[in-house]
Parts: sequence; structure tokens; C-alpha cells
Amino acid sequence: MRCPHCRHETRERARFCGACGASLESSVTCPRCAAINPRGQRFCDACGESLSSAGGASERDARAYTPRYLVERILTTRSALEGERKQVSVLFADVVDSMRLAERLGAEEWHRVLDRVFEILCAGIHRFEGTINQFTGDGVMALFGAPVAHEDHAQRACHAALSAMNELHAYAGALRARGLELSVRMGINSGEVVVGKIGDDLRMDYTAQGHCVGLAARMEQLAAPGTVLLTESTAQLVEGFFALADVGPRSMKGVSAEIRTFELRGIGPRRTRLDGSALRGLSRLIGRETELTWLDGILARSIASNGQVVGVIGEAGVGKSRLCLEFIQRCRARGVPVHEVHCPSHGATVPWLAIRELMRGYFGLAPDTSADSIRRTVEQQLLALDAGFASSVPLVLEILGIGDSGQRPERATPQAATFMRRFFRLQSMSRPGVLFLDDAHWIDRASDELVQVIAASVRGTQTLLLANFRPEYRPAWIGGSHYHQLALSPLGEEASRELLRDLLGSDGSLDELSARILERTGGSPFFTEEVVTALAASGSLLGERGAYRLATPIETLALPATVQALLTARIDRLGERAKDLLQVAAVIGKQFDEPVLREVSGLGDGQDFDAALGVLQDEEFFRLVTLSPKPEYTFKHPLVCEVAYLSQLGERRAQVHAAVATALEKLRSDRLGEYASLIAHHWEASGMRFEAARWKRRAALRVANIKVGVRGVGRRRAPPPENG
Repeated sequence: MRCPHCRHETRERARFCGACGASLESSVTCPRCAAINPRGQRFCDACGESLSSAGGASERDARAYTPRYLVERILTTRSALEGERKQVSVLFADVVDSMRLAERLGAEEWHRVLDRVFEILCAGIHRFEGTINQFTGDGVMALFGAPVAHEDHAQRACHAALSAMNELHAYAGALRARGLELSVRMGINSGEVVVGKIGDDLRMDYTAQGHCVGLAARMEQLAAPGTVLLTESTAQLVEGFFALADVGPRSMKGVSAEIRTFELRGIGPRRTRLDGSALRGLSRLIGRETELTWLDGILARSIASNGQVVGVIGEAGVGKSRLCLEFIQRCRARGVPVHEVHCPSHGATVPWLAIRELMRGYFGLAPDTSADSIRRTVEQQLLALDAGFASSVPLVLEILGIGDSGQRPERATPQAATFMRRFFRLQSMSRPGVLFLDDAHWIDRASDELVQVIAASVRGTQTLLLANFRPEYRPAWIGGSHYHQLALSPLGEEASRELLRDLLGSDGSLDELSARILERTGGSPFFTEEVVTALAASGSLLGERGAYRLATPIETLALPATVQALLTARIDRLGERAKDLLQVAAVIGKQFDEPVLREVSGLGDGQDFDAALGVLQDEEFFRLVTLSPKPEYTFKHPLVCEVAYLSQLGERRAQVHAAVATALEKLRSDRLGEYASLIAHHWEASGMRFEAARWKRRAALRVANIKVGVRGVGRRRAPPPENG
């Protein structure tokens, strides 16, 4: 049986959950006096209160609280998500001392209060694209990273917790005026879960790995009223992005070692991954001098009153933001003003977020500037720029989030477009500048529409609009003679070696490790740095950056959680057929030919296979290696193959391995001896040991025959002895 609170699998006759300590007995809590009543009773046997509404909270339908677009996104992709491993963050929240509150308020009033609490919690969770997996009587359990995968699931969980806590504090203040004390506590943990069946009501069955869910539930129970507690695994993922207080190690039921815990206090100084790298010290930019020189040339053309637009495009981890950071630092060193806009991944659902940051930069507004100061500054600067902007002050205040109406449309209005066009040209006509849009693939829709207006307005100004984004983002503002695109490729082998030498050092104990890291990270600077950082954090490396030595032999290179979450999110953005084909290919191996992939996929000669294969090539998951005599492909990045393989459950991988072995026997019937070792590998991975042993024996015989043949040839070709 499963615990109804944390979903931990327990033995059949257990009375309490071994992971979170919750009672497993079938009972109903009276909403008035909090007495425990056997399930099936209509009235409380302690006070006579009706129990008809006591189970209401636990029976709430998550669909009623979930935005429609999120419901559709989950239900349309659930078949591709079921039976997969996911890196997630789990959030538990509940009302402190709810039984006492229920007794004091009575069933009807308590239901109204609890309903408002749920509304606030759900709004905060859904704002950051988390999903409510279940209501737990007086609280909720939410997941971030599954079923909707996000590379920043831990950050989203923390943002949601802070957002909900702020609203709950305000609601508690209103209740306090009536003499009521309402307080909520939360707990968050990050780790791996296996997604099971997803129901029509969005309820998700899953199996927790390493007490992931149970630890989140324990964090909630340990949290003081009005606080949020994080485990160390979550804290490591959000360090710098949030203000954390180390509250020390805690002992927990079901966990042998103490767990270090942290209290979530607020937003931290970091905005991007590079901010965290800067705290550790940015590594030297390697292998990008050609690109920097090219950008310098485009900037020179912009400053000569010939405004330009540049899009730097590349896969996640290839170094787009790092290249742009180096370039804008050079700009500032030359006295060229730079206005930066960073688009966080959760910002895509927040209208005007990117443009708001841009406007705050133009007006010189600090994060802690009061609303009254903002109003004065905006009005003064707009009127100084053009007296005709007097009528635009309310519009700008709305964009900045402090307007009187409190309404911000989700799309750019014609009035906003007209203002932005005029404002931007007045700001840019007489002085050079760079407008930098970082991670534009996460921009919100309203801001994206206004960036299109800006891009069309740069001609004749001294402004360079520089944006970086991933290939899946295709903005409407690209194109035209003033637009240039820089496709950023992974580092070459020599540059990758140089980067790794900078990170690791040149100690002789690192030679083999360096070769393995190079092969695995495929020229991605971010992946390379994350692997080295993870090795240092685990104690496998001793010393400091640039001067490490190997502490212990490393059998396997663990995949950092940051890299795994990033690649999982990218894979999950694929359609169902393309994703399934990618996973099949990952089981076949890093390089494969089209006939084998077609045979194993089960899609045959139909158009579905060709369409899915085309998508994977267009999205740069696969790269064509050779076209003749049969098309052969390879994974463009080895870590994508690894993540796609590991995300599948062992049972499914075994089935596909068996299908691969069968396909090879069929398609390589004329060369079975040559492929015997590979066929044996797939049979062994499928768990079919007898078949694996049979093919291993055949492979061994072939090797022996080859050796005998080589010796025979050697004897036949031996030169005759010289006559003497």
C-alpha cells in the first residue's frame, strides 16, 4: 500500500508511514473537534458534527485549480511521460494546527478559509508551472519538473513557495483582525522519481527514489510556522538565486544519516547561471576570438548610425551567454552603455517581465526603489525626453507594475507599440548603445512583440540589439539587411583540451580522467565545467581549480543534476513520436543506421517514421554521418544519448534491447559473425542470458578463426630462406 500523504510504498499492515510518519489507518478527522472517526460514519461520535464534508479537501479535483493550458499540456503528453525517471522538486505545504482552527470556526467557515488557502497555494504553484499532485486534507503536495519537465525545477519550487507565502501572510493578517491565527509551513526536496500513470484528474502515480518525496514531507513537518525548509540537495541547486539560512543537520525517520537543512528567506543576488560562475571566478573564454572580432565589427557599423541586430544561436550549454558577457564587458570598457535584459525560464508566463526589466534599466531604477519614487522618476525623465510623453506616463507605470488600474494585458497593445517605437528612437538617435537580450527563448509574449518593434526601429540609430537564444525559438524580428545571425558551435577538440587544462590543471593523475570528460561532454563548455565542479564537490578531486589532483580512482562519471535536468527538459519538448524514436535510438547506441532504427521503432516504412526522424535532425539531436550504402546517424551530443537512455525504466530498456538484437539478426543475416559481439551485448542487456551466451560463444569462435587465419597467412607469406 502507498502512504496517502507522501506516496511512499509501505508494507500492507503498517499503521504509520515509514518515510513521513503519517497515520495509515482508514479514518476521517472531524472538521469541528478534530476527533478521529472510522471511515463510513456519517457523524462524529465525539461531538455530533456531520462528517459529510470532512473528506472534501482530500477529494478535491486538481483540474478545477489548474490553468487550462497546463491541463492540456499534461494530458496530451502523458503517454510519453508515463514510466520515466525525472529529476524533480517536491513541495509540501499544510496549515499549522488546523484541527484547532477547524474546531473554533466550525465546518462551514473552516471550509471557506481552507478554500482560500488552497486558491493561494495553487496560484503560486501554477504561476511557476508546478502541478498539484494531491490535496492532503489541510495542504497540498506539488511537483516541479514532472510531468512538465523544467531544467530549473528547484528554482521554480522556491519561487512558488515565496510567492504563496507572501499572499498567505497577507491573508493571515486579515484573519488576525478577527482574532484568528493562520499559519502555513512548507518543505521542499529535490531528487529523482519515476513517473507512473497520470490520470484524467492529473493525479500522478509514481515511485520515489531515495526517499525524495518522503524527505519533502519531513521538511514540511520540521518547518516552523510561516517558514519554508529545504534539504541540502535543493539548496545546492538554488544557491545564490535565493537567500538561505543554514539551520543545521536534522535527524529524520527512515533516513540513516542526518540531513542538512536550510530555511528559504527570500530572493538572492543571482539572476543567471553565469552569476554563480562569477562568484567562483569565471573561467577564461577559450576558442571564441573569431566570434568576438566579428561582433566588434558589427558594433562599429552600429555606432556609425547604422543600427544592427544580431542573434547568437546555439544549443544549451554551448556558451552563448558567456560569449555575450565577454562582448558587453568589452563594450563597457570602451564607454558604450549597455542595457541588459535577462529572461528567466519561468518568465515566459509573466506578461511584460522582460520589457519591465528593460524600462527599469533605462530609467535607472534600483530593485528596492519605492513605488512613489518610481512614479516621480518616470514622469520627470519622460517629460525631459519629450513633453509629448505626458499622456504615456500611466502606460509606462502599468508596464512597470505600479499602475492605478492594476491591469496589464497579456499582449502588446497598439498604444504600447507606438510608445516603444518613439521612446526607443529618441533614446538611441544621439548616443551609441547596446541592448542585450539574454536567453530570448524564454521571453514572454507581450515583451517579444515589443522587441519586434525595437528591432524594426534600430535602422538609422547608433544601437546594436544583441540577443542570444536556442534553435527552437524563431522570433518574428529576424531578417532584413540589418539582421545578422551567429551560429555558435561546440568547442573544437584543441579548445576543449585547453579549457579542461584551465579547469583541472596538468597533474599526471588526471590524464585518463581528462580524456573521459572530453569524450563525454562533446565540446560543451557548460557541461565540462559542471562535470568538473561535481567531481570536486564529491571529493574525487583535491586541490583548487587549475591545480587539482585525483584523490580516488573514478569508476564512472556521475551526470550532474543540473545537466540532466537541462537535457531532460529539452527532450520533453519533442512530440511523442519523435521522443519515442529518440529513446529507441539511445538504446541502439550512439551511432546507428536507419534500417535498424526503422525496424526497432515499429513505425515501418510509413510517413510517421520519416517525420519523426526529420524532426530529430532539424532539432539537432541526430547528425547524418553517411548516406550510402545506407543512411547512418549519430547523436550530436553524447550526453543527450545518455540522458535519453537513463530516463527510461529498466523494463522498457530491456524490451528495446531485445528488439535491437532481433533486428540485427534479421538485417545482418549475411554478416552475423561480424555482428555477433554486438548482438550478444543487446541480448545480455535485455536479461536474456542464454541468448547472450550463445552469441558470445559465436563471437569468440570468430575471433579465434581470425587469429588462426592470420597465423596461416603469415606462414604462407614467409620469405624463402636465402641460398647460401
